[in-house]
Amino acid sequence: MNKNKNKHNSTNGNIQEAIVEQIKQQAVPLTTPQDLDALLEAIGDKKYVLLGEATHGTSEFYTLRTELTRKLIETKGFSFIAVEGDWPSCYEVNRYVKQYKDAKPNTREVLEGFNRWPTWMWANEEVGALVDWLKQHNADKPIEQRVGFYGLDVYSLWESLDEIERYLQEKGTPEQLALARSAFECFDSYDKEGQNYGVSAAFYGESCKDEVVKLLKELHAKRVRYDEDSEAALSAELNALVAVNAEDYYRTMVRHDAESWNIRDRHMTEALRRLAQHHGPDAKVIVWEHNTHIGDARATDMQADGMVNVGQLVREAHGEADVFAIGFGTYRGTVIAAKAWGEPVATMQVPAAQPGSWEELMHRAGAHDQILLLRKEDPVLGHEVLGHRAIGVVYRPAYERGNYVPSVMARRYDAFVHVDESHALRPLTIEKVLV
Repeated sequence: MNKNKNKHNSTNGNIQEAIVEQIKQQAVPLTTPQDLDALLEAIGDKKYVLLGEATHGTSEFYTLRTELTRKLIETKGFSFIAVEGDWPSCYEVNRYVKQYKDAKPNTREVLEGFNRWPTWMWANEEVGALVDWLKQHNADKPIEQRVGFYGLDVYSLWESLDEIERYLQEKGTPEQLALARSAFECFDSYDKEGQNYGVSAAFYGESCKDEVVKLLKELHAKRVRYDEDSEAALSAELNALVAVNAEDYYRTMVRHDAESWNIRDRHMTEALRRLAQHHGPDAKVIVWEHNTHIGDARATDMQADGMVNVGQLVREAHGEADVFAIGFGTYRGTVIAAKAWGEPVATMQVPAAQPGSWEELMHRAGAHDQILLLRKEDPVLGHEVLGHRAIGVVYRPAYERGNYVPSVMARRYDAFVHVDESHALRPLTIEKVLV
C-alpha cells in the first residue's frame, strides 16, 4: 500500500514539475499594459472574446480587463461589452456612455444604480474608470459607431418589469401595456422575492409563465426604433426576456440547483445572441464574467453534473475558431466578498494557493504576473486535471479546499492571466473592513 502511494505521489510530482517547466518556457511576463499585446495577437480576428475572473472582488482582474478591452475596441473595432450584471442597471450605463437624451449626468450616479446586493461588483472605482473611458471614446462617434455596455444576467425580474411598463407607457400600444400590467400583477404578490415566487410556482402551481411569454412575443414582434434612443425597443425586449427566464430560474431553483444554473447561463447566451444580432453580422463582442461562466464547462467537473455554461455554449454556437476565452487567477492577496449572502462586504485575505493547484504551479514557475497562451492539443495541459480556484461573492477562507474546480486548463481557456499577488476591489459606497 505504501509503495503504491509513494509511486502515485512520485508520478504526481513528476507531472507537476513538467507543468512548471512548460509554464516557465511559454509564459510571458506581465509588467506593463504593452505586454497584453501578446493576447491581442493571439486573438487575431476572432469575434467573441470572453474575459473571466477568479473572484468578483479583485482589483487587478477589473483593471487588466479594462486595459485589454480598450485595446480590443481601439485596434480591432469591437462593438460592445456584455457583462455578468443586470440588464436595467447596465442599460443605464449604456445610455450614459452613448450620451442618450436624459441619461444620468455623471459616472457616479450611473453606478449608484447598481443598488441590489452584491453592489460592489459594478459600483466600484475600477468600473468607473472603464465607464469614463467609454464615454470619452464615444464622444465624437456617430451614434451607430458608439460602443455599448449591456448586462446579461437573469436576476432583475421586478426591475425589468418596471422598465417594461415605463417604456410602454410612453411608446407602447394599449394592448402591450395591458399585457405588461397583467404580468406585473401576477408577480406583485411575492414581495419582490424570487424565492417566494419559486416555492409558490414549483409546489403550488401558481405560475406567471404564460403572462411573461406573451409579453416577450409581443415586444419582439413589434419592435420599433426611435431616433432619440434607438435601442429603447431592444431594451424592452431584453427586459421581457429577463422576465421569462427569471420566472423559469426561480421556479426551478427550489428543486434543481444544476438546472437553475443552466437556465441562467442559457439566458445569458441568448441575451448575447440577441445583442450580436442587433449590432449586425460584423459585430465583435467582449464578455466580462466569472471564470465559471466563460471557461468551457466541458473541461471541468461541471459536465458530469449535467451543467453547461456561456463559454461552452458560445463555442458550440460560433465555433472555437471564432471564440477566445481568457481565464484570470491569483496566487494570494486580498478580495472583496461577504461571509454569507446579503451580509456586509469585507476585505478578506486570500491565502496562498494549495499545493498542486493551477495557481500554485503558476507561482512556482515564477512569482510574478504572467500570461500563458494555451493549446488544447498540448499533451500535458490539454489532458491533466488540476484544481483551479474559484471565489464567489460569498467567501469563507476557512473552507478554502472547497473553492477549487477540477479543470483541464488548455481545454477550458485559450489563455490564462496570472496575478501573483492581488488586491481587493475598491467599492464606491461601501465601507471596507479587514477581517
